[in-house]
Order: sequence, then structure tokens, then C-alpha cells
Amino acid sequence: MILLGAGNGLSNGVSQNFMRDAVNAMWLWTGRTSIPYKGMQEGREIRFTNADYDILKDLEGIEKTSGRYFIGGNLFSYGNEYGEYTAVTCHPDLKDVESIDIVDGRFVNQVDIKQTRKSVVLGKDIYDALFDGKEAIGEYVRVNNIPFKVVGICTEGGGTRHRNAYIPVTTGQKVFNGSNRLHNFALTINAETLEESQAIEKRVRETLARKHKFDATDDSALGSYNKLEDVIQTMKIFQAIDIFIWIIGIGTLIAGVVGVSNIMLIVVKERTKEIGIRKAIGASPASVIGLILLEAVMITTIAGYIGLVLGTGLMEGLNFVVEKQFEASAATNGGNGETLFRNPTVDLGIAMSATLLLVVAGAIAGYIPAKRAAKIKPIVALRDE
Repeated sequence: MILLGAGNGLSNGVSQNFMRDAVNAMWLWTGRTSIPYKGMQEGREIRFTNADYDILKDLEGIEKTSGRYFIGGNLFSYGNEYGEYTAVTCHPDLKDVESIDIVDGRFVNQVDIKQTRKSVVLGKDIYDALFDGKEAIGEYVRVNNIPFKVVGICTEGGGTRHRNAYIPVTTGQKVFNGSNRLHNFALTINAETLEESQAIEKRVRETLARKHKFDATDDSALGSYNKLEDVIQTMKIFQAIDIFIWIIGIGTLIAGVVGVSNIMLIVVKERTKEIGIRKAIGASPASVIGLILLEAVMITTIAGYIGLVLGTGLMEGLNFVVEKQFEASAATNGGNGETLFRNPTVDLGIAMSATLLLVVAGAIAGYIPAKRAAKIKPIVALRDE
């Protein structure tokens, strides 16, 4: 139970860290070409535009799409409060891609995009610094001295710092001289297997390579990160760890079976005269076998159940400590905590299966001593000292 609980705790902790963004998320960014292509020299700068967004959002295998235009070094101010934060212009789908949680109000929507509204969604840290608990929805903050209406407060997908503000991409491009430029894309893909994920990523690269005229294999021209690949590979590692834990657990049970079997052999030896008397007054071999098997099953079941309860109790106690630490971390990090070890408990079904396995192990442990006891001749047993 301790082995399985520890394995589950590690798996759950890593899985939760992956959930900070959508599991099937993909990010794309541009750079400079490093491979000559159709007579064009390397070193050409590749830039995303709004036209690339129109292509990607309709591409097969793409679910959610958001272009992002970064505005660095932004001064946010409200009344007498001010601070340097990051303004990110985006499409509404970014909320799903990066698992952005809305604390109050709403996120950027399509009306904001179409009407180039001066709307802004503040990260929780920005809200705390500028408003200090006061009502912010409907108020105006100044971004580089340009007023934006606050429409929402958010936290950033499990992160511990919430210092980004989100503005409609069309507004950001218009107000901050972005023209039709986009710096990168955040996507989610419709894939469940590694092969499907890689096929979609290849399709995306080839589509953008044709449009911007560069080699599709040129990672310098187009950088990408496919999160699903990491998730699938990591989960395979944990599956292997689970198998290894079960092997160790089964090995431990086998050692226990051998130990109980040896104990029962000693018990049979010490009770030879008793067994002889039982057989002399009419006990059948089957009843003798049943007696020894019952004792073996009782030993393994009772002792095993005690171990089961202690192991489960220890894991529950550890889980309580871990959760308290997680809550404390979340309280000091804007509502989100970080951990590599979470919920180290074992499913009730597995616990019941382990108990049943103990009963079977007890029967196996007692079978050889029971067969030996059944073969004892009464006359020999009665002479035993």
C-alpha cells in the first residue's frame, strides 16, 4: 500500500503540473531561417501576421487558436498606484489554451476583437497592486497612458505569478502600432496519441512553410512546442514505474508466502501428535488439510489486514500533510500551489483486491504444510515426542 501510494502521489503531482495549460496545447514562434530555400539565402526573418491566424484556425486538427502580440515594458496605473507589468494581446481562445481562470468579470470576447474595444483583463497580481481589494470591473486603468476598461480579473493557469494583462489583439495592434504583426500562436490540437499529435504538428509546419517560403524542417525559422508529446511520454514513464512497483509488491508477497509456509511447516511439526490423534479418532485427510489451510489463511488475512490499515493510514496522514503544505503555498502564491507529490492514496478497489490477494496467498502458503499433515500416519504421530 505504501509503494502504490507513493507511486500514485508522484504521478498525481506531475500530472497536476501538466494541467496548468491544456494537455493538448501547442505553441509556435518564429525566428530566422538557417537553411537556404529555393534560391533564397538563410538568415531571413520570418514573421507571423493576422493572415496566419486565419489559416491556422481553419486547419484540420486545430481546435482552439490564439495569436499573441507582446507589448513589453508597459506602465499600468490607476489613481496614484502604478507598476510595470506585461500586456499580452490575444484572441478569446487563449483562455482555454493556457487554462486562464476568471476570478471576476469575463475574458476577452469576439465583440472586443471586432470592435477593437479598449478592454483589459488584469492578472490577479496587477489587480491587487492597483486596486487593493476595491471594485475594478468597469473602472479604467491606463496602459502606457492609454485608458482601458477593466472587464475581468484572472489567474494564469496554475502559475504562481499573475502579472499579465490581456487585451484584444486587434486593439493592441491598432493602439500600439503593431500593424498586423503577431509574435506567436497558442493552439490546442485534436489528438489523443503521439502519432496523431506529430501528424498535426507536421501539417501545421508544412502549411506555414509554404506560405512563408522556408524549409518545413527548419526549427530556427519556426519553433514549436507540442505539450501532448511530453504528457504522453511522461505518462508512459509512470506506467513503467507502476509496473515496477507491482513487481516489487508481488515479490514482497511471495516472500511473505514463503515465510508463512515455513511457519506452518513448523506448526505441523509441533502438532504431529495432535494431528495423529485427530486421524486416529476418524478425522479425514480433507479435514486435516482444511484445518491447516484455515490457520494459514487466518494468519495472512489478519496480519495482512493490519498492514493494509497501517499502510492506508500512513498514506492518508501523508496526504493530509501534503495538502496543508499545498494550501499554504497556494495562499502565498495567488491561489495556486506547486508540488511534485499530490494525493498519495490508493483506490478502494485496489485495496480490496489486495485483501483478496492476501487470502489467496494464505491458502497457497498453507497448502504444502497441509498436504504434509494429511500424509501423517496416526501410529507414527502417536509415537512422536
